[in-house]
Amino acid sequence: MRALKLGLIGVGIEKSRAPELHRLAGKLSGIEVSYDLLSLNSAEPEIFRNALSECAAEGYSGVNITYPFKEQAAKIISIPSGQVQKLAAINTVRFNENNDAEGFNTDFSGFKRAYRSRFPKQSPGKVAIIGTGGVGRAIAFGLIDLGAEELRLFDQERRRSEELAIRLRNHTDSEIQLCTKVEDALTGVGGLVNATPIGMHHHPGTAIPKKLIGQQHWAFDAVYTPLETRFLLDAKELGLEILSGYELFFFQGIDAFEIFSGIHVDEAPLRKSLAEQA
Repeated sequence: MRALKLGLIGVGIEKSRAPELHRLAGKLSGIEVSYDLLSLNSAEPEIFRNALSECAAEGYSGVNITYPFKEQAAKIISIPSGQVQKLAAINTVRFNENNDAEGFNTDFSGFKRAYRSRFPKQSPGKVAIIGTGGVGRAIAFGLIDLGAEELRLFDQERRRSEELAIRLRNHTDSEIQLCTKVEDALTGVGGLVNATPIGMHHHPGTAIPKKLIGQQHWAFDAVYTPLETRFLLDAKELGLEILSGYELFFFQGIDAFEIFSGIHVDEAPLRKSLAEQA
């Protein structure tokens, strides 16, 4: 039986379901998959580079990259796609037979698939994105591809939102606004996106205060552990349509597995198998 050695590099990844997804995808595809959680205790670039080099040396077929390393990875890994080069963040790395690495962004492709699965005919409209790091970049570019009329960007580190705005303006004619306060980003938009780690099991809380929610139409949280974050619970209570971070996790995982294995996995049995193990 063909075998794949895979892993996930990140911080605070102990509750990730990526190992389950890839092992089950392998089982459905007739491939024996091992998948390791490679949790680092620091966001230092050198520690990440060392971990990536060790993976190549130890025979990994590929690795997923998560918070906070997606932008760092894009600076040191070859990226075949011109569009992914523009967004400058990757979450999937494939090693070839010479241990050379290539980078991909399945957050970008996975978000588009997740959005269209939940809202097949609905335009994103005007959208506020809170958090403009690696996953925020992918979602922003995905929303532009989906036909978003306007994006409003807010990040506690203004430098990051400024850099993303420049990249987006070079890519689209859609309106891109930089906001200095969360309140400014959320007023008059149809969609809300949390692309910060706030809401994760080790970062409890919400980046989007409940008092600012209610006039919008839909909400998405990139966090999926837990499945129901404080932000999504608030948005649901106030009548917004919800797109769960689990859907991004699921679709980006399918796309990543295809990059690693060359095999397209049937969505329905994989979703069923994951649900049975939840």
